[in-house]
Amino acid sequence: MKTTLEIPDPIFRRAKSVAAERGVAWRVFVTEAVEEKLTRTAWNTEKPWTGLAGGLKHLHKETVRIDRIVRSEFEKIEPEDWE
Repeated sequence: MKTTLEIPDPIFRRAKSVAAERGVAWRVFVTEAVEEKLTRTAWNTEKPWTGLAGGLKHLHKETVRIDRIVRSEFEKIEPEDWE
């Protein structure tokens, strides 16, 4: 099916350039981009929380440190706990 699209010039030039660098026809490049967007949107709509997976990975060491502190504090017996 043929259609006409209005694409802002900077995006068009960039996309056309990437398609050429990859040796892919413009039609194929646009089709794959739309398919990818549709797949990603459908997948994220079904399970929106999956987009967050790994988003806090950079905090892993901090989480381990905090867990260690919490564990050590809970191992202590306070005098009021004996009553």
